[in-house]
Amino acid sequence: MDLKQLEYFVRVAELGSFTRASIALDIAQPALSRQVRLLEVELRQNLLTRTGRGAIPTEAGKLLLKHGRGILHQVEVAREELAAVRGGLAGRVSIGLPPSLSKLITVPLTQAFRQHLPLAQLTLTEGFSVLMQEGLRVGNLDMAVLYNSERSPELETITLHSEELVLISRRDSVKPSTKKTGTGKRQPISLVEVAALPLILPSRPNAFRILVEGEMITIGCKPQITLEVDGLNAILSLVREGMGHAVLPSYTLSNVEDPAPFTLRSIRSPRIMSELMLVRSARRASTDTQKMAVEVVTSVVVDTLKPYA
Repeated sequence: MDLKQLEYFVRVAELGSFTRASIALDIAQPALSRQVRLLEVELRQNLLTRTGRGAIPTEAGKLLLKHGRGILHQVEVAREELAAVRGGLAGRVSIGLPPSLSKLITVPLTQAFRQHLPLAQLTLTEGFSVLMQEGLRVGNLDMAVLYNSERSPELETITLHSEELVLISRRDSVKPSTKKTGTGKRQPISLVEVAALPLILPSRPNAFRILVEGEMITIGCKPQITLEVDGLNAILSLVREGMGHAVLPSYTLSNVEDPAPFTLRSIRSPRIMSELMLVRSARRASTDTQKMAVEVVTSVVVDTLKPYA
């Protein structure tokens, strides 16, 4: 399989158009189309369905796209290792971040990379745990920051931070008996009381959803889910409008420009504890650049979340 043809196919499939791909790759469209067609002939399968609006992958194309991204990434890793022989930590490092943490950490992480790995190309991807685990599996991501990742021989994990999930509500929805105490803090709420509230939670298998449901099952209750929403900003917008309550880390509010409409309450009996982990595939060897990247990510996450500990 010709790597250049594979790269051409991946770009066409990702951009959904031979025209857009030819511009991105700086290659004439007829030449691009010919190379992709040669790949299809070699594999004896149609990889793309050509339409008036562009090109979409067939089932075979979707499978090759998944593997092709990983193959091209591994080629980049090989080039990086060869470049390291000449000196200097270079190459591409792709890192997955959860939506609840992305806005808080993107700037300090980028600044740290420029300081410690100025020759490296940093790629940050925001997504939920399931998508990032798939990215690690197929090789699209070098590492990912995940919540409550399962321990596995196929994964290397470093625990970065342990935190409590809190109840996030619209401020004027808090009853008088639950407003600030003499210490200036909101009174805690029991997990049984949380279960009785209309909750806005992500759909399964989101890590927070599984954690909340699991803790409630241990005390013999289940959540009253009024809405399932798989977007952090959308969840907070709905909470702000009084559509329900959310159960998330306290630093989640760093994602909103104005946190004033919200209030946070600790959850007790029991507390809901979540672990934030840095995860990478144990199957793939780490380059020197990636090893340094692990140190940079660990340091930045720990320092950034220290005020929330």
